[in-house]
Amino acid sequence: MANEAIHLTGKLRGTSQTEAWIDRGRLTFTPIPGARDVCGWIYPGLVDAHAHPGVSHDEIPVSDDEVIRRLAVMASQGVTTAREMGAQRDVSHLAQTGRTKVIRSGRHIARFKRYIRHLPVDVEPADLPREAARQARRGDGWIKIVGDWIDRSDGSCSDLRPLWPRPALIEAVRAAHDEGARVAVHTFATETIEDLLVAGVDCIEHGTGMTWEHMREASSRGILIDPTVRQISTFPQIAAQATKYPVYRTRMLAMYERQREHLAMLVEAGSHLLMGSDSNEDVADKGMPAELILAVAMGMPPSRVMAGASYSGRRLLGLPSWEEGASADFVVYNADPEENIEEVTRPGTVFIDGIAVKF
Repeated sequence: MANEAIHLTGKLRGTSQTEAWIDRGRLTFTPIPGARDVCGWIYPGLVDAHAHPGVSHDEIPVSDDEVIRRLAVMASQGVTTAREMGAQRDVSHLAQTGRTKVIRSGRHIARFKRYIRHLPVDVEPADLPREAARQARRGDGWIKIVGDWIDRSDGSCSDLRPLWPRPALIEAVRAAHDEGARVAVHTFATETIEDLLVAGVDCIEHGTGMTWEHMREASSRGILIDPTVRQISTFPQIAAQATKYPVYRTRMLAMYERQREHLAMLVEAGSHLLMGSDSNEDVADKGMPAELILAVAMGMPPSRVMAGASYSGRRLLGLPSWEEGASADFVVYNADPEENIEEVTRPGTVFIDGIAVKF
């Protein structure tokens, strides 16, 4: 029921409070007599910081029904907010009551033949700042730039290479910031990272090429990092398809092989970590539960994983967590996911705006 008063009790993660209440869809710490008890391990709703509910991989836009299906699956997984890191269409009008909320970032920005076909707006470096500003006006405070991709023009020597000269990146970040938006950048390659740090980007997606020095610098600058653990686990499949490009293939395999070490370094460096599934139509099998389980399997501490997926990640993105009067977005587990991460596959109750989601 929309206006049912709820008493949250048990283990409230990310706050020193021991109990809280939901009153007309809002969080309060003022006791409500007669409120229904909901007890368990309670987290502010998960945020999938890298999702694509509005993405289509061909020229035909994804349908409303398919977007609604993806959002419903996310909600059933405990994801109450998704940061959409690039999509062809605006799905915000479909994120209605009881569905996962969406933070838009417009379309990917890339160069011609330097990213996945059909996904980006393709521009040349001189036009990057103008397009960054345009996409900022389309989104909810974020834009997505493709920082590097394979350059196939070198034949068998083709490899990952940055898409943009440093001056173009600097101007693009400035243009987005002037529009009130933050900048997230897709990057795999080490060669791209220094330019991103100098340009002052706000979030690094994937970041497989980051060195220890890069991580420490990003941490000191407050740059968010979303390691997309499951996506990096697909590097062997990507490499297997790159039979014409042995240099690129070798690099992708090398990054995959050091993934566990890379994640440990991110944690040790005090990185401002988000958790993102990089899922789209495959969200049922490869959404946030799969991402969090794999992250723990790769050695990340369960407490850091759950914090990045919930209260810490929400605060980094400017979303409410345990603030009085905030929208009551919570996920309740019947057992502790920090003791057994598999619990993320079976949330007991999910609240979005104080309304229990029906699975």
